[in-house]
Amino acid sequence: MRKIIEQAVITLDGQISTPQNWLATRWAGEFGQLSKDLLFSVDALLYGRVSYENHAEVWPTLEEAFGDYAVRMNTIPKHVASRTLTEMKWNATLLGDDVVDAVRKLKEQPGGDILKVGTGGSFSRTLLEHGLVDEYLFWLFPVIAGSGERLYDGIDTTDFDLIDVKRLTNGVVGLTYVPTAR
Repeated sequence: MRKIIEQAVITLDGQISTPQNWLATRWAGEFGQLSKDLLFSVDALLYGRVSYENHAEVWPTLEEAFGDYAVRMNTIPKHVASRTLTEMKWNATLLGDDVVDAVRKLKEQPGGDILKVGTGGSFSRTLLEHGLVDEYLFWLFPVIAGSGERLYDGIDTTDFDLIDVKRLTNGVVGLTYVPTAR
């Protein structure tokens, strides 16, 4: 069965909504390489509508700046949860009305792991509530954003087990968790 990995970048104060303001200062080096390694290790990307629309607009323009990383972002198959979109571009397909069932079926298909891109929206909440994410990779950035959307505001208490820690020389820490078995 394919594994779904949800990756998130987050500040010390739990903010996830403005990575454009703080991510670029620490992208180069280890973080960029680890992000690239993860992207090249999966067979597909999983998106909610907002993250999909944001990425579909910008990544096609970044191939010169980001090279093979951007080429991979632009060519890898994408699966999108949306109640409003009817047409797809950027090598993407809609998951359909029952996203829980669609994601379960996607996990059962042959192939490699799937990377969930974008965190904190209703789709991430749905995946969490239905136990569909197998692994969470939180990149904790040594930044206080001060305001913005927080990671999983309003979610009921949910337990996880820490399975890996990566400490980068630029102060970013990668924390990998799996849902606690019940």
